[in-house]
Amino acid sequence: MKDGSTSGELADSLRTRLSRLSPGDRLPSSRELIKEYRVGPATVARAIAALAAEGAVVTRPGSGTFVAQRTRLHGEAAATDTDWQTVALTDRAVDTQLIADPLGPPPAGTIAMDGGYVHRSLQPTRALSAALARAARRPDAWDRAPAGGLMALRTVFARIVGGSVAPEDVLVTAGGQSALSIAFRAIAGPGSPVLVESPTYPRALAAARAAGLRPVPVPLDADGLRPDMLADAFAMTGARLLYCQPTFQNPTGTVLAPERRRQILDVARASGAFVIEDDFARHLGHGSAVPRPLVADDRDGTVVHVTSLTKPAAPSLRIGALVARGPVMERMRAVRLVDDFFVTRPLQEAALEVLSSPSWERHVRSLGTALRERCAVLAAAVTQEIPGATLAGLPTGGLHLWVRLPSGVDDTVLTAAARQRGVAVSAGSRYFATEPPAAHLRIGFATTADHAELTEGTRRLAAALADVGPGQE
Repeated sequence: MKDGSTSGELADSLRTRLSRLSPGDRLPSSRELIKEYRVGPATVARAIAALAAEGAVVTRPGSGTFVAQRTRLHGEAAATDTDWQTVALTDRAVDTQLIADPLGPPPAGTIAMDGGYVHRSLQPTRALSAALARAARRPDAWDRAPAGGLMALRTVFARIVGGSVAPEDVLVTAGGQSALSIAFRAIAGPGSPVLVESPTYPRALAAARAAGLRPVPVPLDADGLRPDMLADAFAMTGARLLYCQPTFQNPTGTVLAPERRRQILDVARASGAFVIEDDFARHLGHGSAVPRPLVADDRDGTVVHVTSLTKPAAPSLRIGALVARGPVMERMRAVRLVDDFFVTRPLQEAALEVLSSPSWERHVRSLGTALRERCAVLAAAVTQEIPGATLAGLPTGGLHLWVRLPSGVDDTVLTAAARQRGVAVSAGSRYFATEPPAAHLRIGFATTADHAELTEGTRRLAAALADVGPGQE
C-alpha cells in the first residue's frame, strides 16, 4: 500500500484481515500497522475509528485494538461490548436492587399487590385531565416557572402543612423522590451516616446511598420510632441527619405516638441534627384524624418536610414540595438549580387547580373510605388464607399491610413463587438497611382493581406459600 492510500482503503484491507481472526484477537499496534501498510499515523487512526464505529473492533486504551465479539463485516448485526464500563464505573453508588423489581415486569394477568400507587379507578383522572388541559391553554403556559415554584402553589402547600409555615418556606419539586434526593445531597456530605427507621422505604435508602450517605437503622415498635434508641444512635454514630415517616409509615403503617413526636425533635435538636420528615401519606388517611406534621410544631428549623401529590392522585402527577427554614433551604434551592432549574409550569398550574378545588377534599374523603374498606378486606383474607402469618396491626392510613411470615419461610423465595402463581407482592428484606430480624411481606391493597382481586390475590399467595414451605429454596 502506498503512502497516499486513504483511510478507507486501509479500513477495507483491515476488514479482510478481521475475517480471518477470531473474536477477542488483538490487532497489530498502530506502529506496526504504519510500518506494514506504509501509511501515516492519522490514516491508521481514522481507519481504526471507522471499524470501531461499525462495531468490528473494540479499542481499549492502554491495551490495544481487538476483534469485536461479533462483527458487521458482511452486514451482520453487531453485539455491543460494554465490558470496559466495569472498570470505568468503579464503585456503585446507586443500588438498583432497591429501585428496580428484581423479578422484572410481571406477566399479563398478574394481580398487582406490590405497588405504591392507587388503582386508576381511585384516581381523580377527570379532574386532572381537565385541569391540565386548561393549564396548557394559558398564555404563559410554556414560560419559565420560578425556581422555587409558583407562589400560589407554594401558598397552598404552606396552608396544608399548617403551623407558621409560610410560602417562602416551600420549594416545589418534581415529586417526593426528587425532594428526597435534593434533601439528602443538600444536608449531608458523602460518607456521612444517616439514621433511618428499620424497616423503611427502600427508595429512600437508595437515594441516601446515591448521595454517598451510610444508612444506620433505628428500630420501630407499635408506637413508631424509639426515642431511646434514637439518642443512642446519634451518640454512637455522630450522625447529623434522621430520615423518618411519622405518619402511616411505609411499610409498617405505624403512626408516631403523640408523646414521641416532641421527644424525636428534642433528641435531634440536642444532637445538632436535621430530621427529614417524609409525609408522603398526608392524604392517605382511612377516615380518622391525621396528626399534624412534625414541621408544623418545629420551632428551631430542625425539620425538613417532604410531601407529594403523587400517591393520593396519580403516578404521573410528579408534584411535591420541600418545606424548611434557614440556610438549609438555600442549600436545597441551589441543588435543585443544578438538577433541573424548575418544575414544568403546566403541571404546577394543574396541581394548583386540583388542590384549590372543593373536589379535592371530596376525593380525599372518598379515597380514604375506599382504602379503609380495601384494608379490611385484605386483612381478613390474609387471616383466613394464611393462618401462620402475623399482621403488624391494622393501619389507619396508607396503602399496605406489613405481614410477618411463618418461621422458616424465605421472603424472597416466596415472592418469586407468588409471581409464578400470578400475584406480585414485595419481599420485606428490601425494607431493611441491614439484616432483617424476620421474614416479612409488604402487601398492597390499593393497586388492585377491586375487592375480588384482593381476595383472589391472597389465595394465590397462600398457594405459593404451600409450594415453598418453611425452609425450602
